Amino acid sequence: MSIKISVVVPTFNRADKLKEVLPTLLNQTMPSDEYEILLCDSGSTDGTAELVDGLGAPNLHLLTGPNQGRSGARNRGIDQAQGEIVLFTDADILADPNLLALHLRYHEAHPGNAVVGNEIQVKSLEEYQLFSQDPAAHSRHKSTRRFLPWHYFLTGNASVPRDLLIKVGKFDISFQGYGHEDLELGYRLIKAGLKIYYAPNAINYHWHPVTFEEQKKRMHMAGHSTVRFYRKYRDLRIALQMGLNPISLWVHSFLKSHYFILDWLDALAEHFKLAREIVYQYHYVSGMKESMGD
Repeated sequence: MSIKISVVVPTFNRADKLKEVLPTLLNQTMPSDEYEILLCDSGSTDGTAELVDGLGAPNLHLLTGPNQGRSGARNRGIDQAQGEIVLFTDADILADPNLLALHLRYHEAHPGNAVVGNEIQVKSLEEYQLFSQDPAAHSRHKSTRRFLPWHYFLTGNASVPRDLLIKVGKFDISFQGYGHEDLELGYRLIKAGLKIYYAPNAINYHWHPVTFEEQKKRMHMAGHSTVRFYRKYRDLRIALQMGLNPISLWVHSFLKSHYFILDWLDALAEHFKLAREIVYQYHYVSGMKESMGD
């Protein structure tokens, strides 16, 4: 039996999550000899290799290599994949049993295109078990959408024919840290003429609660990535879509010069979503301005 789909999972010292995640990928409705899981490890020292050995799954393969970030790890998976379709997910994302079969069904119906599934956020294993009983009630996205723009190409739940990934140049490994290596690839896929189909029933669950302080750091790094993304193409649509515009820059300057307002919003952020989002945006634009040399 030939491999129909290769699941590429980048990882680095995530054995604590993988011990829950890998069984969900191994427990799919597809026959196990029709798909493979490529765990692309960047030098973990936390027992990841022993975990993989202990599972004893013939279709689970550990691919070790240098730490080149998530982009480099995913490229290693693309290079080694035997399947015609490559499905990207992450080491902290739990898969619905029908995930792979539904992605494959979309590719059979719409060959030569990309597919993005429905990624539901969960804070704990208990919440995952609850949400998985009725995923539609917890989805943030409208199931009526058929196509998605490039900025929805999120590699927690996305699949593309392997030959097309190679044709467009795979992931750009200059995108390090946090942010946009997946969106930048989605941009190139759209430019190459692909459509991104939305598969609302192809569900997985992102199990990564992020603290307020950690998210502020992530947004700062994402700001740097936005400027790198824009400078690569000089496409004003990227700047507008990613918030690199005069309004966001002015709001940032205002908050920076009225720091007491920012401190007030920071104090309110734990309980008020709007305050939290404004603070995140401030740190995001801070990252952009640093990259622009402001």
